[in-house]
Amino acid sequence: MILCDIYWMTKSVVRLFLLIIYIGSLSTDAFAQVISQHSAVGTSFNEPLFGKKFAKGTVTSNRLSGGCFYIVSGHGGPDPGTIGRVGKHALHEDEYAYDIALRLARNLMQEGAKVHIIIRDARDGIREDAYLSNSKRETCMGSAIPLNQTQRLSQRAAAINKLYRTDRKNYKYCRAIFIHVDSRSRHRQTDVFFYHARKSSLGQRLALNMRRTFQSKYAQHQPDRGFRGTVSERGLYVLANTMPVGVFVELGNMQNTFDQRRLVIPSNRQALANWLTEGFVRDKNHR
Repeated sequence: MILCDIYWMTKSVVRLFLLIIYIGSLSTDAFAQVISQHSAVGTSFNEPLFGKKFAKGTVTSNRLSGGCFYIVSGHGGPDPGTIGRVGKHALHEDEYAYDIALRLARNLMQEGAKVHIIIRDARDGIREDAYLSNSKRETCMGSAIPLNQTQRLSQRAAAINKLYRTDRKNYKYCRAIFIHVDSRSRHRQTDVFFYHARKSSLGQRLALNMRRTFQSKYAQHQPDRGFRGTVSERGLYVLANTMPVGVFVELGNMQNTFDQRRLVIPSNRQALANWLTEGFVRDKNHR
Protein backbone atom coordinates (compact mmCIF):
# COMPACT_ATOMS: atom_id res chain seq x y z
CA MET A 1 0.00 0.00 0.00
CA ILE A 2 2.83 2.36 0.93
CA LEU A 3 4.71 1.49 -2.28
CA CYS A 4 1.54 2.21 -4.30
CA ASP A 5 1.17 5.63 -2.68
CA ILE A 6 4.81 6.44 -3.39
CA TYR A 7 4.34 5.40 -7.03
CA TRP A 8 1.36 7.71 -7.59
CA MET A 9 3.04 10.59 -5.76
CA THR A 10 6.14 10.17 -7.93
CA LYS A 11 4.02 10.07 -11.07
CA SER A 12 2.23 13.30 -10.08
CA VAL A 13 5.51 15.06 -9.36
CA VAL A 14 6.86 14.04 -12.78
CA ARG A 15 3.71 15.38 -14.48
CA LEU A 16 4.01 18.66 -12.61
CA PHE A 17 7.70 18.91 -13.52
CA LEU A 18 6.95 18.32 -17.22
CA LEU A 19 4.16 20.92 -17.13
CA ILE A 20 6.54 23.48 -15.62
CA ILE A 21 9.11 22.76 -18.35
CA TYR A 22 6.42 23.11 -21.04
CA ILE A 23 5.14 26.43 -19.73
CA GLY A 24 8.66 27.71 -19.39
CA SER A 25 9.33 26.91 -23.04
CA LEU A 26 6.39 29.01 -24.27
CA SER A 27 6.78 32.51 -25.58
CA THR A 28 4.81 35.21 -23.78
CA ASP A 29 2.17 35.24 -26.53
CA ALA A 30 1.88 31.46 -26.60
CA PHE A 31 1.59 31.32 -22.83
CA ALA A 32 -1.17 33.94 -22.95
CA GLN A 33 -2.99 31.87 -25.56
CA VAL A 34 -2.85 28.73 -23.44
CA ILE A 35 -4.16 30.58 -20.41
CA SER A 36 -6.84 32.49 -22.32
CA GLN A 37 -8.39 29.29 -23.62
CA HIS A 38 -9.38 28.51 -20.07
CA SER A 39 -10.31 31.91 -18.63
CA ALA A 40 -11.80 30.85 -15.34
CA VAL A 41 -14.76 32.66 -13.87
CA GLY A 42 -13.37 35.36 -11.60
CA THR A 43 -10.29 36.02 -13.74
CA SER A 44 -9.59 39.74 -14.18
CA PHE A 45 -8.68 41.52 -17.39
CA ASN A 46 -7.51 45.01 -18.24
CA GLU A 47 -8.02 46.32 -21.79
CA PRO A 48 -7.01 50.01 -22.19
CA LEU A 49 -8.90 50.26 -25.50
CA PHE A 50 -12.14 50.21 -23.51
CA GLY A 51 -11.24 53.50 -21.79
CA LYS A 52 -10.54 54.20 -18.12
CA LYS A 53 -14.07 53.54 -16.92
CA PHE A 54 -14.43 50.17 -18.61
CA ALA A 55 -10.85 48.92 -18.98
CA LYS A 56 -10.95 46.60 -15.98
CA GLY A 57 -13.34 43.71 -15.93
CA THR A 58 -13.88 40.18 -14.71
CA VAL A 59 -14.78 36.93 -16.43
CA THR A 60 -18.28 36.17 -15.17
CA SER A 61 -19.14 33.15 -17.32
CA ASN A 62 -17.45 30.40 -19.31
CA ARG A 63 -20.15 30.21 -21.99
CA LEU A 64 -17.66 31.30 -24.67
CA SER A 65 -14.54 29.73 -23.17
CA GLY A 66 -12.55 28.11 -25.97
CA GLY A 67 -13.88 30.66 -28.45
CA CYS A 68 -11.82 33.23 -30.34
CA PHE A 69 -13.29 36.33 -31.98
CA TYR A 70 -12.13 38.96 -34.45
CA ILE A 71 -14.07 42.20 -33.95
CA VAL A 72 -14.02 44.61 -36.88
CA SER A 73 -15.84 47.92 -36.89
CA GLY A 74 -16.44 49.30 -40.35
CA HIS A 75 -14.46 52.06 -42.08
CA GLY A 76 -12.25 54.15 -39.76
CA GLY A 77 -9.15 56.28 -40.17
CA PRO A 78 -9.60 58.54 -43.23
CA ASP A 79 -12.99 56.97 -44.05
CA PRO A 80 -15.89 57.85 -41.70
CA GLY A 81 -18.38 55.71 -43.60
CA THR A 82 -21.93 56.94 -44.01
CA ILE A 83 -22.95 60.15 -42.23
CA GLY A 84 -26.37 60.95 -40.81
CA ARG A 85 -27.63 64.06 -39.10
CA VAL A 86 -29.65 64.87 -35.99
CA GLY A 87 -30.15 68.62 -35.90
CA LYS A 88 -26.69 70.17 -35.83
CA HIS A 89 -25.03 66.87 -34.97
CA ALA A 90 -23.33 64.64 -37.55
CA LEU A 91 -23.46 60.89 -36.93
CA HIS A 92 -20.43 59.11 -38.35
CA GLU A 93 -20.81 55.41 -39.05
CA ASP A 94 -17.29 54.47 -38.01
CA GLU A 95 -17.67 56.03 -34.55
CA TYR A 96 -20.92 54.26 -33.68
CA ALA A 97 -19.77 50.95 -35.15
CA TYR A 98 -16.56 51.24 -33.12
CA ASP A 99 -18.37 51.97 -29.85
CA ILE A 100 -20.62 48.94 -30.30
CA ALA A 101 -17.62 46.83 -31.33
CA LEU A 102 -15.84 47.71 -28.08
CA ARG A 103 -18.92 46.90 -26.04
CA LEU A 104 -19.22 43.56 -27.82
CA ALA A 105 -15.52 42.79 -27.30
CA ARG A 106 -15.83 43.48 -23.57
CA ASN A 107 -18.91 41.26 -23.33
CA LEU A 108 -17.12 38.41 -25.07
CA MET A 109 -14.15 38.70 -22.71
CA GLN A 110 -16.54 38.55 -19.76
CA GLU A 111 -17.85 35.31 -21.26
CA GLY A 112 -14.36 33.80 -21.19
CA ALA A 113 -13.45 34.26 -24.87
CA LYS A 114 -10.22 35.30 -26.54
CA VAL A 115 -10.86 38.58 -28.40
CA HIS A 116 -8.91 40.43 -31.09
CA ILE A 117 -9.99 44.04 -31.68
CA ILE A 118 -8.86 44.64 -35.24
CA ILE A 119 -9.77 48.32 -35.68
CA ARG A 120 -8.50 50.44 -32.79
CA ASP A 121 -8.59 53.98 -31.44
CA ALA A 122 -6.21 54.47 -28.53
CA ARG A 123 -8.19 57.43 -27.14
CA ASP A 124 -11.91 56.93 -27.59
CA GLY A 125 -12.80 53.91 -25.45
CA ILE A 126 -16.43 53.04 -24.74
CA ARG A 127 -18.37 56.29 -24.69
CA GLU A 128 -21.62 57.17 -22.93
CA ASP A 129 -22.37 60.21 -25.08
CA ALA A 130 -25.25 60.40 -27.52
CA TYR A 131 -23.26 62.24 -30.17
CA LEU A 132 -19.82 60.75 -30.78
CA SER A 133 -17.16 63.10 -32.11
CA ASN A 134 -15.38 61.98 -35.25
CA SER A 135 -11.65 61.44 -35.56
CA LYS A 136 -9.20 59.88 -38.00
CA ARG A 137 -7.12 58.16 -35.32
CA GLU A 138 -8.31 54.61 -35.94
CA THR A 139 -5.71 52.07 -36.99
CA CYS A 140 -5.74 48.46 -38.08
CA MET A 141 -3.94 46.94 -35.10
CA GLY A 142 -1.49 49.85 -35.05
CA SER A 143 -1.06 50.30 -38.81
CA ALA A 144 -2.44 53.35 -40.60
CA ILE A 145 -5.69 52.63 -42.48
CA PRO A 146 -5.46 53.35 -46.24
CA LEU A 147 -8.03 55.57 -47.90
CA ASN A 148 -8.27 53.24 -50.89
CA GLN A 149 -11.15 50.85 -50.26
CA THR A 150 -9.54 47.71 -51.66
CA GLN A 151 -6.34 48.33 -49.74
CA ARG A 152 -8.31 49.07 -46.59
CA LEU A 153 -10.32 45.86 -46.79
CA SER A 154 -7.29 43.80 -47.78
CA GLN A 155 -5.38 45.15 -44.77
CA ARG A 156 -7.97 44.02 -42.22
CA ALA A 157 -8.50 40.67 -43.93
CA ALA A 158 -4.74 40.03 -43.83
CA ALA A 159 -4.60 40.98 -40.13
CA ILE A 160 -7.38 38.52 -39.31
CA ASN A 161 -5.88 35.71 -41.36
CA LYS A 162 -2.47 36.13 -39.75
CA LEU A 163 -3.99 35.79 -36.29
CA TYR A 164 -6.26 32.94 -37.33
CA ARG A 165 -3.40 30.77 -38.59
CA THR A 166 -2.19 30.54 -35.00
CA ASP A 167 -5.56 30.70 -33.25
CA ARG A 168 -7.06 27.76 -35.12
CA LYS A 169 -4.49 25.49 -33.48
CA ASN A 170 -5.73 26.47 -30.04
CA TYR A 171 -9.43 27.34 -30.41
CA LYS A 172 -12.21 25.18 -31.77
CA TYR A 173 -14.63 28.04 -32.35
CA CYS A 174 -13.22 31.06 -34.22
CA ARG A 175 -15.55 33.70 -35.63
CA ALA A 176 -15.21 37.15 -37.21
CA ILE A 177 -17.81 39.92 -37.10
CA PHE A 178 -17.90 43.05 -39.24
CA ILE A 179 -20.06 45.84 -37.82
CA HIS A 180 -21.56 48.53 -40.05
CA VAL A 181 -24.46 50.97 -40.32
CA ASP A 182 -26.35 51.14 -43.61
CA SER A 183 -27.51 54.26 -45.47
CA ARG A 184 -30.86 54.35 -47.26
CA SER A 185 -33.74 56.75 -47.79
CA ARG A 186 -34.51 58.61 -44.58
CA HIS A 187 -38.10 57.37 -44.75
CA ARG A 188 -37.06 53.72 -44.68
CA GLN A 189 -36.76 52.17 -41.25
CA THR A 190 -34.74 48.94 -41.20
CA ASP A 191 -34.08 46.31 -38.62
CA VAL A 192 -30.64 44.82 -38.02
CA PHE A 193 -29.74 42.48 -40.87
CA PHE A 194 -26.99 39.96 -41.48
CA TYR A 195 -24.83 38.77 -44.38
CA HIS A 196 -22.76 35.61 -44.65
CA ALA A 197 -20.25 34.46 -47.25
CA ARG A 198 -21.46 32.58 -50.30
CA LYS A 199 -21.58 28.79 -49.89
CA SER A 200 -20.67 29.06 -46.19
CA SER A 201 -22.98 26.77 -44.24
CA LEU A 202 -21.39 27.76 -40.94
CA GLY A 203 -21.62 31.42 -41.87
CA GLN A 204 -25.29 30.98 -42.69
CA ARG A 205 -25.85 29.17 -39.41
CA LEU A 206 -24.17 32.01 -37.50
CA ALA A 207 -26.23 34.67 -39.27
CA LEU A 208 -29.45 32.73 -38.65
CA ASN A 209 -28.61 32.29 -34.98
CA MET A 210 -27.97 36.01 -34.72
CA ARG A 211 -31.33 36.71 -36.34
CA ARG A 212 -33.14 34.25 -34.05
CA THR A 213 -31.57 35.93 -31.04
CA PHE A 214 -32.75 39.37 -32.17
CA GLN A 215 -36.22 37.97 -32.89
CA SER A 216 -36.48 36.57 -29.37
CA LYS A 217 -35.24 39.81 -27.81
CA TYR A 218 -37.74 41.93 -29.73
CA ALA A 219 -40.51 39.47 -28.80
CA GLN A 220 -39.51 39.95 -25.17
CA HIS A 221 -39.02 43.72 -25.09
CA GLN A 222 -41.36 44.93 -27.87
CA PRO A 223 -43.86 42.09 -28.41
CA ASP A 224 -46.19 44.15 -30.61
CA ARG A 225 -43.45 45.38 -32.91
CA GLY A 226 -42.07 42.25 -34.51
CA PHE A 227 -38.62 41.91 -36.08
CA ARG A 228 -38.00 42.05 -39.82
CA GLY A 229 -34.23 41.70 -40.00
CA THR A 230 -33.02 39.44 -42.80
CA VAL A 231 -30.25 36.94 -43.51
CA SER A 232 -28.69 36.67 -46.95
CA GLU A 233 -25.43 35.75 -48.65
CA ARG A 234 -23.17 38.37 -50.19
CA GLY A 235 -19.87 38.30 -51.98
CA LEU A 236 -18.44 41.02 -49.76
CA TYR A 237 -14.65 41.29 -49.79
CA VAL A 238 -14.12 40.76 -46.07
CA LEU A 239 -16.40 37.73 -45.99
CA ALA A 240 -14.84 36.18 -49.09
CA ASN A 241 -11.22 36.83 -48.11
CA THR A 242 -11.04 36.03 -44.40
CA MET A 243 -10.37 32.50 -43.22
CA PRO A 244 -12.52 32.23 -40.07
CA VAL A 245 -16.29 31.98 -40.39
CA GLY A 246 -17.74 35.47 -40.41
CA VAL A 247 -20.91 37.51 -40.22
CA PHE A 248 -21.43 41.03 -41.58
CA VAL A 249 -23.93 43.08 -39.57
CA GLU A 250 -25.81 46.20 -40.65
CA LEU A 251 -27.21 47.84 -37.51
CA GLY A 252 -29.83 50.03 -39.21
CA ASN A 253 -30.33 52.98 -41.53
CA MET A 254 -28.21 55.95 -40.50
CA GLN A 255 -30.61 58.36 -42.24
CA ASN A 256 -33.81 57.19 -40.50
CA THR A 257 -34.94 58.96 -37.32
CA PHE A 258 -36.08 55.78 -35.56
CA ASP A 259 -32.95 53.85 -36.49
CA GLN A 260 -30.79 56.73 -35.28
CA ARG A 261 -32.22 56.24 -31.78
CA ARG A 262 -30.81 52.72 -31.89
CA LEU A 263 -27.39 54.32 -32.12
CA VAL A 264 -27.37 57.61 -30.23
CA ILE A 265 -28.84 56.24 -26.98
CA PRO A 266 -25.94 54.56 -25.13
CA SER A 267 -28.16 51.91 -23.51
CA ASN A 268 -29.36 50.92 -26.98
CA ARG A 269 -25.78 50.51 -28.17
CA GLN A 270 -25.16 48.28 -25.17
CA ALA A 271 -28.29 46.28 -25.94
CA LEU A 272 -27.06 45.69 -29.49
CA ALA A 273 -23.73 44.45 -28.12
CA ASN A 274 -25.52 42.24 -25.61
CA TRP A 275 -27.73 40.66 -28.25
CA LEU A 276 -24.81 40.05 -30.59
CA THR A 277 -23.06 38.33 -27.69
CA GLU A 278 -26.08 36.11 -27.09
CA GLY A 279 -26.11 35.31 -30.80
CA PHE A 280 -22.58 33.98 -30.54
CA VAL A 281 -23.48 31.96 -27.46
CA ARG A 282 -26.44 30.46 -29.30
CA ASP A 283 -24.27 29.61 -32.29
CA LYS A 284 -21.39 28.11 -30.30
CA ASN A 285 -23.81 25.86 -28.46
CA HIS A 286 -25.73 25.00 -31.66
CA ARG A 287 -26.85 21.38 -31.86
